[in-house]
Amino acid sequence: MSTPFPFTAVVGQDDLRLALLLNAVSPAVGGVLVRGEKGTAKSTAVRALSALMPQVDVVPECRFSCDPGSPDPACPDGPHAPGADGRSRPARMVELPVGASEDRLVGALDIERALSEGVKAFEPGLLAAAHRGILYVDEVNLLHDHLVDLLLDAAAMGASYVEREGVSVRHAARFLLVGTMNPEEGELRPQLLDRFGLTVEVAASREPDQRVEVVRRRLAYDADPDGFAARWADEEADVRARIVAARELLPSVRLGDGALRQIAATCAAFEVDGMRADIVMARTATALAAWAGRTDVLAEDVRQAALLALPHRRRRNPFDAPGLDEDKLDETLEEFSGDDDPDPDPGQGPDGPGGGGGGQPEPDEGPQGDDTGAGPEAGENGQPQPSGAGERSAVRAAEPFRTKVLSVPGIGEGAAGRRSRARTEHGRTTGSRRPRGTLTKLHLAATVQAAAPHQRARGRSGPGLVVRRDDLRQATREGREGNLVLFVVDASGSMAARQRMSAVKGAVLSLLLDAYQRRDKVGLVTFRGSGADVALPPTSSVDAAAARLESLPTGGRTPLAAGLLRAHDVLRVERLRDPARRPLVVLVTDGRATGGPEPVALAGRAARLFAAEGVASVVVDCESGPVRLGLAGQLAGELGGTAVTLDELRADSIAGLVRDVQGTSRRVA
Repeated sequence: MSTPFPFTAVVGQDDLRLALLLNAVSPAVGGVLVRGEKGTAKSTAVRALSALMPQVDVVPECRFSCDPGSPDPACPDGPHAPGADGRSRPARMVELPVGASEDRLVGALDIERALSEGVKAFEPGLLAAAHRGILYVDEVNLLHDHLVDLLLDAAAMGASYVEREGVSVRHAARFLLVGTMNPEEGELRPQLLDRFGLTVEVAASREPDQRVEVVRRRLAYDADPDGFAARWADEEADVRARIVAARELLPSVRLGDGALRQIAATCAAFEVDGMRADIVMARTATALAAWAGRTDVLAEDVRQAALLALPHRRRRNPFDAPGLDEDKLDETLEEFSGDDDPDPDPGQGPDGPGGGGGGQPEPDEGPQGDDTGAGPEAGENGQPQPSGAGERSAVRAAEPFRTKVLSVPGIGEGAAGRRSRARTEHGRTTGSRRPRGTLTKLHLAATVQAAAPHQRARGRSGPGLVVRRDDLRQATREGREGNLVLFVVDASGSMAARQRMSAVKGAVLSLLLDAYQRRDKVGLVTFRGSGADVALPPTSSVDAAAARLESLPTGGRTPLAAGLLRAHDVLRVERLRDPARRPLVVLVTDGRATGGPEPVALAGRAARLFAAEGVASVVVDCESGPVRLGLAGQLAGELGGTAVTLDELRADSIAGLVRDVQGTSRRVA
């Protein structure tokens, strides 16, 4: 039994509560994405909403929850006679697990019966079960991209289409879509963010009295769930009745030209892409008026709709935090508050991006290759100093750019992504095999070929093919996987020249953007001074890696071997946690190694550990100037990888060729 909805009200989640209720009033709003840190009752709020949803009338024995008043004419269980007797039941809340398959989501066809009996047998999926109810996806940011695409397409069209092996099934799928996520575990792609109607940021209250009340209610619920629910039953009944009344009022709500002009002006002022934001704002403002019991949309409805519908649409890349400037919003609404002012001032527009860092300029550093000029860590007696000695303030990254594709050789079986070749459930068909368990992807030609030699022995007399279980063949497919991209960044004094370190950070930031788009996990190891640090353990949160990179200080000697050994240890631990995800090591350095006895030889031995284990690697050569030693190329040879310069890393670079990691040594003279 779920905790009643009032449990969440004391956590300062008024926007979440309102967004869920508006979607209950008007599912056309497009659902809610709830973003927040762990332990903020995101799931509790969503599950509590199901108790507030009005009951629905359904056709008895229909697996697709058809409305007896207007049944779906294309229902696979139909046709149903209009006006037939129905039965009432509570609206369902269906949960989509992160690890669900495509068949579990959209439904599955019984291929064996279809071939052997000629029967179109369809087993409905979760989309059918959620029709006229709630579909809840916890940790939606961890859901495979192809499932998110299917989910959002069904939510937008109000129907689910299953097309495979020559059989076509369509059924209605209209539901209230709610997704929750913790941004620390990775972001949704911007185009998927845009498909959610509303978004809400939630955080735990910092008020002690509210936190005390949360604990008190949680303990009261655990002690007596039924009694706790009964305590809030009257309030829940009132909210449920208000939802029903708002639904009935919704068709009568008037969205005037003045409100429409405010909506359009707001979306234009905040430079949101496309027209979906305008439509969502209009639907949200209308639902707000209905929820308030009014038949006219007011400016306050438009303002609240903007606060719910626009923040996530303002993001331009994964490192932008969702948000909305409320002062600018109020100015825009005030400017277009009159119905007779259709001509906005063309001079008005969004503020330009903020200026530079504003800090005091630093003096020029010494020669690029001089560790001592960049803050040595050796004292007067030659003894090493603490790692903070010679430390310089963080340098801002240069503008990111589109990088060449770096991939891991061979074929893997890791999590779905867009970087390296892998055996996946989706992609191009490369062959067939006997099915292990339930058949999901039939290889028709291989199945017919396996059954054909046995037709006479099986007594075939008609035109149909006699197919048995042993004849069925599962299609094997090849797609793309996401990898663990482990960045090992040299932050020593030889890299500390301001212009060079800015370019290096810009290159790593570009690779992080590429990792985000290809659905990789990322990690960050840095080395400088007397050792190496894991700045960020492997995570799906690429923006967390970008934040650590931005604040990375530089200076000191170059403990290259320590950096490689720490990276090797990170990979060892991660291999135990996620053995199917293959690593790609991106070492960003000029190849120098200083500090300690025999630093170059020790770095070479550390590098050969990666080569011995077949770990794919790329060395981004940061050496610059007219005279180059080629140390990074030699290091790439020890790693068994390849080396690219900063210029060659660019996708539009003319100097470099497209370089994939082939696992072969490459030495640069």
